[in-house]
Amino acid sequence: MTGHATTRLTAGGGAGSGTGDGGAGEPTVPGQGSAPGPAGGPPEDRRHRNRRRWLTAIVIVLLIGIPAGYLVISAAQSRDSGRDKEVESSATGLQNLRPSKMKRRVFEVPIPDGATDVRYFETSNWRTSRLYVQFDVTSGRLDTFLSELGTSRSDLRAGDLTISPRDREAVGWNFDIPGHDWAGTSNRQPSPRPSQDIIVDLTDPGFPRVFVVSTTTA
Repeated sequence: MTGHATTRLTAGGGAGSGTGDGGAGEPTVPGQGSAPGPAGGPPEDRRHRNRRRWLTAIVIVLLIGIPAGYLVISAAQSRDSGRDKEVESSATGLQNLRPSKMKRRVFEVPIPDGATDVRYFETSNWRTSRLYVQFDVTSGRLDTFLSELGTSRSDLRAGDLTISPRDREAVGWNFDIPGHDWAGTSNRQPSPRPSQDIIVDLTDPGFPRVFVVSTTTA
């Protein structure tokens, strides 16, 4: 009886001992014991490095070259503009052209739409600039022009030659021709706004001719 119990206990002990020696042992955690990967990416090969250097060089060239190109173009345009102004300044007498919108705005000469035979001439020095303008309009558009200028037909005085002999000579205007119905007025404005002297040839009332000298003083 006692021997059987001892045998069972021994077997049980043996079984327990076998489990401790022959079992799977402590469980392992996945990845335990593996070496950590490198902190950065893979080493840069020569081909990739050369490509990166080329891209950097192209970007630098563009950053330097594009502004330089704009400077060259701007300088060329400035030279061309300067030549145009030199040609204009050296011209004598009226030019058979309509003055630019900027000139009309600066000198406050609102040439009406539909005006014909438009001519102009500009002179300037360090202190005074003058714009001489001549054009033909209908009677109705003459009223519009005078109104936009700040005056009216009622301000025109028959025979009043408001444009000075000096200004007439500058562009070859002759108001001494007999048989013409001349009328004039002046529009004085405080500096720096321009002032205008106007003479209108009303010989043909339906299609008057307008003569204007607008003067700005620094």
